[in-house]
Amino acid sequence: MKIGRYLLATVLFMFAGMALAQSSTAPGDPRDPWENYNRAMFQFNEGLDRALLKPLAYAYKAVVPEPARQCVGNIFGNIGDLWSAVNSLLQGKPGECVNQLMRVAVNTTLGFGGCLDIARGMEGLEKRNEDFGQTLGVWGLETGPYFVLPIFGPSSVRDGFGFVADRIADPLDHIHHVPTRNTSLGVRLISVRADLLNATNVFENAALDRYTFTRDAYLQRRLNAVYDGNPPEPPAQVPVTE
Repeated sequence: MKIGRYLLATVLFMFAGMALAQSSTAPGDPRDPWENYNRAMFQFNEGLDRALLKPLAYAYKAVVPEPARQCVGNIFGNIGDLWSAVNSLLQGKPGECVNQLMRVAVNTTLGFGGCLDIARGMEGLEKRNEDFGQTLGVWGLETGPYFVLPIFGPSSVRDGFGFVADRIADPLDHIHHVPTRNTSLGVRLISVRADLLNATNVFENAALDRYTFTRDAYLQRRLNAVYDGNPPEPPAQVPVTE
């Protein structure tokens, strides 16, 4: 039932946005045909971040000592490595899957449940972040239009559906004790936001059009992720002769 609610809510968000966007689309970047909607959702997410997430991240950083914050982030990262291993296998990279599983085993046993990233310095056990959106891209599914998800931010049609699978597979969401589950999800969210404070402060001060900067950076990063850092060259433009 919970999986069904996630799927329904996410799909409704996506298609509600598409409907709004189609009614107010302006010419622009062909990757972003729903720019009017996306800009509005981007502004909503930024407002939510300024009002809630960013203050909580600063408070978390001020109250929790750095070693403890590092431990928390490593534990959540160790949990995420399991799903990265699954996606590596689905992408046809069994060697990377084995490496990620070994990474989880090392950090769980020698790193006190993942609190210490012992595997970081071991050859072949470098951390990789593989999600189902990347897997869909490896399988040949096109990115589709850029799409800003409510709360969760930059995405695309392909990555939006990948996001549903990522949430379904999230071990934290399968904790049956509701207070424990909600606390774990909340702490992870604040931990991630705290890690991004310095980067977002620079971004806010440097980017002239934060929306365009975020969109272009996201799409480029996702392209690199699908092709493991070696995306194909764009097709050459054929000059038009009269």
